[in-house]
Amino acid sequence: MLIVHVHVQVKPEFVDGFKAATLLNAQCSLQEPGVLRFDVVQQQDDPTQFVLVEVYRDTAAAAAHKETKHYPVWRDVVAPMMAAPRTSVKFSNVFPDDQQWQG
Repeated sequence: MLIVHVHVQVKPEFVDGFKAATLLNAQCSLQEPGVLRFDVVQQQDDPTQFVLVEVYRDTAAAAAHKETKHYPVWRDVVAPMMAAPRTSVKFSNVFPDDQQWQG
């Protein structure tokens, strides 16, 4: 399992547009067979800060996500909305373990 936290700082005037584009991307991502979870969270005390929490079955699923039709559309639409380049951090889960996720 691969968990990715994508940190995004959005220009204030684009917060609503970013949310709309990102929610569509998240909904499409959840239709992918290798995506187990795709959360979009917004910081309470700074609404320009977002974290996408993406949980993939494995690294191949994460790579396949970037080859979908919807991902490059999202990437290109939100790029000019960002106040800084997005960053990501990759994690491995400790609990629950892979067996518990798969049932």
